Amino acid sequence: MKKDLLKLLDLSGDDITLILDTGDKLKAELKAGKKHDFPAGKTLAMIFAKNSTRTRVSFEVGMFQLGGHALFLSTSDSQLSRGEPIKDTARNLSRYCDGIMIRTYHQDDVEEFARHASIPIINGLTDFAHPCQTLADLMTIREHKGKLEGLKACWIGDGNNVANSMIVGCLKMGMNVSIACPEDYHPDKQVLDFAKDITADGSVKFGLTDKPEIAAQGADVVFTDVWTSMGQEEEAQARLKAFKGYIINHDIMALTNPGCMVQHCLPAHKGEEICEKVFEEHAHEIFDEAENRLHVQKGIMYLLMK
Repeated sequence: MKKDLLKLLDLSGDDITLILDTGDKLKAELKAGKKHDFPAGKTLAMIFAKNSTRTRVSFEVGMFQLGGHALFLSTSDSQLSRGEPIKDTARNLSRYCDGIMIRTYHQDDVEEFARHASIPIINGLTDFAHPCQTLADLMTIREHKGKLEGLKACWIGDGNNVANSMIVGCLKMGMNVSIACPEDYHPDKQVLDFAKDITADGSVKFGLTDKPEIAAQGADVVFTDVWTSMGQEEEAQARLKAFKGYIINHDIMALTNPGCMVQHCLPAHKGEEICEKVFEEHAHEIFDEAENRLHVQKGIMYLLMK
């Protein structure tokens, strides 16, 4: 694996499998009460420009369970808010810590941290990518289905950062992918170009449509996310109008394969992107997914920081 986890486009299918296998191993050890084989006293700096529940708790608890310590650093409370260059912050934290996790807006900021830090950088979320979320999704699907290759993944909603990572991760693991989103809310061009390239030999399939009922046909797992992400609050009313009908409900689930899973990165706006009944019927899968953020991120830290 590379020194950093910046986006799934940087990883191979073998890299992803290694992370998932490591996450499975650490999860089994935790459930069995077995001590992890990880050097004690490691430190992770966690830089947050965006609010968080799952990212902060899972990384902080994960670092503790590995025998280390995580430090919460809000950008508003650090010298970054007063104009200290990223490259200086990266070089400084590299002298104190063993790794840095960043949850922020711009992918370029995470990439710049990686260029100047001498320790691993982990992308906890940017507007372009959410690699840790997709890795947790893949871990959960594999737990429930026993495999990834050959399954069909469907995304309904905004072509956002989570969708970008889901497309890349699923295709790299041999899954077929269908996406349904309005024309003005497609996934990133870089991701669509990747999808075109990887499907050229016909080994996996990718489809993009504006009709959820088409995307959901024969799906083994359906993904969604909120229509309005952090930083897009001013677009909320326009997005409510644009995404009307892009909801996972029983009509959509009736088009999927028997035993189809539902995955949601949370928090959910029930009644918008997913109806209450479908959410509750698949809550065990959704909260398995949320739990697996802890285990797969421990796998990432184990591989990058050991």
